Amino acid sequence: MALSKHLNADSLIKAAQDHPGRHHVKSSTGHQQTHPYGGRYGLTPIPKYHIPSKGTDAESAYQLIHDELTLDGTPALNLASFVHTWMPKQADQLMQENISKNLIDQDEYPMTQVIHTRCVSILASLWHAPSANQAIGTATTGSSEAIQLGGLAMKRMWQEKRKAAGKSIHEPGPNVVMGANAQVALEKFARYFDVECRLVPISEESRYCLDPKKAMEYVDENTIGVYVILGSTYTGHYEPVKEMADLLDAYEKETGISVPIHVDGASGAFIAPFATPKLEWDFRIPRVVSINTSGHKFGLAYVGVGWVVWRDKKHLPKDLIFELHYLGSVEYSFSLNFSRPAHPIIAQYFNFVHLGFEGFRNVALGDLKNARLFSRALEKSGLFDVLSDIHRPPHAVSIVSGARQAIGLDEEDVDSYVPGLPVVAFRFSKNYRERYPNVQQKWVQTLLRAKGWIVPNYELAPDLQAIEILRVVVRENLSAVMIDRLVADIIEVAQGLAKQDSPTAALNSLGSRSTVEGHHGKLDEGSGSKSSGTYAKQC
Repeated sequence: MALSKHLNADSLIKAAQDHPGRHHVKSSTGHQQTHPYGGRYGLTPIPKYHIPSKGTDAESAYQLIHDELTLDGTPALNLASFVHTWMPKQADQLMQENISKNLIDQDEYPMTQVIHTRCVSILASLWHAPSANQAIGTATTGSSEAIQLGGLAMKRMWQEKRKAAGKSIHEPGPNVVMGANAQVALEKFARYFDVECRLVPISEESRYCLDPKKAMEYVDENTIGVYVILGSTYTGHYEPVKEMADLLDAYEKETGISVPIHVDGASGAFIAPFATPKLEWDFRIPRVVSINTSGHKFGLAYVGVGWVVWRDKKHLPKDLIFELHYLGSVEYSFSLNFSRPAHPIIAQYFNFVHLGFEGFRNVALGDLKNARLFSRALEKSGLFDVLSDIHRPPHAVSIVSGARQAIGLDEEDVDSYVPGLPVVAFRFSKNYRERYPNVQQKWVQTLLRAKGWIVPNYELAPDLQAIEILRVVVRENLSAVMIDRLVADIIEVAQGLAKQDSPTAALNSLGSRSTVEGHHGKLDEGSGSKSSGTYAKQC
């Protein structure tokens, strides 16, 4: 059989099944899965792609699905994701107790709605809204929904101003400005809601994200707003909200056109307030009209909760708010979804009560410290260049040359470093790329996956898409001990690839894993007795 022939695994499994008394049998039931414990319980095969005519008992159904899900990656080793994967058992218990509650049903679950309101007020206060008690906001399923709502509010405000001035809202139509490094949710807003998306090119000089001065070239009277990202998903850099606002202030003074800012704080809005509280990026800046965040990222809750908050009620147009009567009381809704689970909101409130400001700050500082440790280790290896800047003093970033030495730097003080997310973006060093031009960086991703780590390799945003980077998100469960192992594995893979400029060399090294602690308690070669020819070989 030719190796180039297309092989279908499902077809091979069908053909390889036992068929008593027959050699060629076609399945009449389509794709099926055989329960691993079917011999014990006498179960018939279960169809994969249509509902079975007869169900399976709960215990067997659980075991079947549980075993299949073991093929998923380990959440703690998924360093590609910003999503939080661990909460205390008390939070798990609270979520389980409230898993059947529907947040929208305010009459049936009034205390849940009170907790929701408390969370909005807490975030409004954390982000310095003019009046936290009067701030308006809502929980969402994540930052994607929150970004849509923030954009819709800006679009509607722009439409109302245009109509009041007797101008068209259709020709040439609205536009929104954002960096080319914007996460897909921001572009989705523009495409889904008929807004021209104006992507500002990024550069190394702009630290791979929005350049405010260049962004002003894209702003005009039809700009509904500027999305400024507090924590780029590519490299973790904070975009300069204050600088963008100052330029828009000058633009309004010159033209009379007011352009608002929505801050996409999907990750950063739960890092900056705690780690660098002096940094101005939030409602302290009058031009910031709305902010979104993901509670399930550095809000330390499980997936399924995001937030959007407006600086005051006048920035959320009334025609985006729906008054409902049919659930037993008068209720208000201004989210894209209607029914939504209440337990993620309860988990978020648990974190506010349990951790407090000091707890959130300790977690954020710990994440940033571990990210600095990882960044420095990569750079000291000589194998990688780090594009992120959270381990560098602010003045060093403005120096284009390689001189990045800080004088009198307090390495324990977070204010000694460039503010940003605990994210490390890195690539092969220039020296490595020149010495081993045939080594593809994407092989690192594949070989690390074989060791259990999920570390993505991808291109930077448009204008820098020729540059590929690897990225690690340092979450709470990525401890310094795990970084020890991660660094050892990354170096082992990179060196293995360099030996023969081939992934084969690295594959051969996967059987052994080195680590800083690897020599502790280890016997020297030759310590064991001589092999007798069986599997008992020398250590």
